[in-house]
Amino acid sequence: MTIKTNISLTDLVVQGKGNIVSDMGGEKVMLSVKNGKYYNLGEIGGDIWGLLESPIKISDVVKALIAVYQVEEMDCQQQVLMFVEHLLEEGLIEKR
Repeated sequence: MTIKTNISLTDLVVQGKGNIVSDMGGEKVMLSVKNGKYYNLGEIGGDIWGLLESPIKISDVVKALIAVYQVEEMDCQQQVLMFVEHLLEEGLIEKR
């Protein structure tokens, strides 16, 4: 199954500014000062968030997650693309 997104594996993304992030019991939670919303990124979402600290290709995010978690590459790609797309829509990350 192919998912249509505005973002691709070759895109370079990075964390946006103005977010307050905290670790709560192994999960990352975030408050976006810009849009006044609270987000629970979860454990894997928190791992993705950490990888986005510096500009990184989404394909490199997928490779890093596959190295840590037992997940099929295609499943990982689809899930990461959907998650990153949501972060982009919410204005939490920037596409470079």
